[in-house]
Amino acid sequence: MKEYPNKYYPTILQGIHLVILYIFIQTIVDFPLAVIDYYKDTEYLYHPIKKIALGVGSVVFILIYGIKKAKAPVLHIFPIKLFNPLVIIPVVTFLWGAHNVLEDVNIWVEKMIPAPAWFWELFNRIFEGDYGFWGAFMKVAVIAPIVEELIFRGLIFNGFRKNYNGFVAVFMSALLFSLFHLNPWQMPATFVLGLLLGWLMLRTNNIFVAIIGHSINNAMVLLAVTYWQSIHEYSIYLLERDELLILSALVMALSIVLIYFTSIPWFRKHR
Repeated sequence: MKEYPNKYYPTILQGIHLVILYIFIQTIVDFPLAVIDYYKDTEYLYHPIKKIALGVGSVVFILIYGIKKAKAPVLHIFPIKLFNPLVIIPVVTFLWGAHNVLEDVNIWVEKMIPAPAWFWELFNRIFEGDYGFWGAFMKVAVIAPIVEELIFRGLIFNGFRKNYNGFVAVFMSALLFSLFHLNPWQMPATFVLGLLLGWLMLRTNNIFVAIIGHSINNAMVLLAVTYWQSIHEYSIYLLERDELLILSALVMALSIVLIYFTSIPWFRKHR
């Protein structure tokens, strides 16, 4: 792996440290509460005030810590360049195709590593909002994308693309992103999403594009979980499974081409 002589923050090792630190901060609060909930049958771990306080506090700490270590202007770490809004259309179609293909991948992973019952309980909790569907939407499709993109496609990716070539920056930031979720059954999906968002950052140099792409992905997952039965009554999902997978793969391939071309002019002029 070729590295440039001058090291910028974070390198890969420093990125790993940053992610572990972020997980550690949340764990030292969550673990005692989980133990209390288990023995006393309480719900402290999922209390709205606790979730907001821990979520905001840990993110602010990590961002301030990382920005100080990076010693770079905020708009360099979280760039906001002009981009072609048409790029969002193939992002949506790519994610639709990827969700269909990854559904089979997830089934294979589940067969290789059967998920325990408690995992599905925790997974379903993610999509439960304190204020119904819109509470879940705010948590999953608004707050989570902003928080995770500021850290992974902002702070971490900024250092990676200065220290390494584009491929390494995209790949390693996606790998860290998938490992961060501590979920082997979700890892294929988060890794593919991380690759897409990292590539979008290279092409557009705009943190908002990554946030929008992440938000679209999470909103699609939320809708699929909430309205699974209704969605799968549409004619396209009544195709034979092999036909749907071939169609999805073709849509993904075409979407990649369209993402490339819709980002070229803005990429060259505003990099």
